[in-house]
Amino acid sequence: MTDARWVAGLEEQARARLSPPLFEYVAQGARDGRTAARAVSAWRDVVLHPHVLCDVTEVDTSVELLGRRHRTPVGVAPSTLQRAVHPDGELAMARAVAASDGVLVVSSNAGTPFAEIGATGVAWWVQCYLPADRSLAVPLLRRAVDAGASAVVLTADTPVVGTKYPGSPGADVIWDVVDPALLRVNFDPGYDTAPGSDKARDLGARDVDRLATLTGLPVVVKGVLRPDDAARVVDAGAAAVWVSNHGGRQLDRTPTTAAVLPAVRAAVADRAQVYVDGGVRDGLDVVTALALGADAVFLGRLPLYALVDGEPGVRRMLAELEAQTTESMRLAGARRVRDTRDLVGL
Repeated sequence: MTDARWVAGLEEQARARLSPPLFEYVAQGARDGRTAARAVSAWRDVVLHPHVLCDVTEVDTSVELLGRRHRTPVGVAPSTLQRAVHPDGELAMARAVAASDGVLVVSSNAGTPFAEIGATGVAWWVQCYLPADRSLAVPLLRRAVDAGASAVVLTADTPVVGTKYPGSPGADVIWDVVDPALLRVNFDPGYDTAPGSDKARDLGARDVDRLATLTGLPVVVKGVLRPDDAARVVDAGAAAVWVSNHGGRQLDRTPTTAAVLPAVRAAVADRAQVYVDGGVRDGLDVVTALALGADAVFLGRLPLYALVDGEPGVRRMLAELEAQTTESMRLAGARRVRDTRDLVGL
């Protein structure tokens, strides 16, 4: 049996224990928050059509992602301020993900050196926001490669940072109260004041090839919501397309990832892998995402809420989701991940 109530209570636990500015930073969406507000219910509105008379004594939740086998299709998406949530920050997250045999995507804004994250043994990918002057990104990417990153995740939906409206008094002062030493430790000194350090507003297909050539790693493009863009991303050489609306934190009024995932999957077919995030809160959501075409499902806010209790909290959350995913697959008559593909659309 799984403890779904404990997982469901993680957000309120975080609200009670984090400072108002920090909780709001983690939880808020852009502008009116319409996209963020729809994310969770979108998965629950999908109808599943289970098989019966199937032997589900043994259920295999494993997936192969960019050439490496993982026990779980659930990974952790990049997020900043992890050391503000808990002093162990990225190290706690990395150790918990390693225990689950999933994938950790490390924010370029991380507050822990890449080498220390890599030393945990976790399978990890590095997130990249390219600056206007592409050469400024080179030292950070080389540090990631040297520390064992096995892929680069190019975040493509942030030419500028989306406007957020403060929801409570004092909650808009996060950057005034957070210690700068808790983030961006993998950048060269002086990066933020260097000419050309602003986020690139001219990202293009050429950047996918540049990143692959520079790092020698597969490139995942994150922030794709349209099938035509997905096809262009794969044509540019991306190994995977990541369906994401940035947790509703960039352009408000975008569609939910659950709504667009099937069309993106169809657009790339078997030419590349497809990942998804956004509003996933339990193992049934994970199975729903797999059924809609995802090869892996990434969690954003939920691991941060669990991180309030450090590594044990994240370990428990991931273990609960693995158990829920296994139970949901059994109830759906799906022995393997590929058996989930026909659970929707009848």
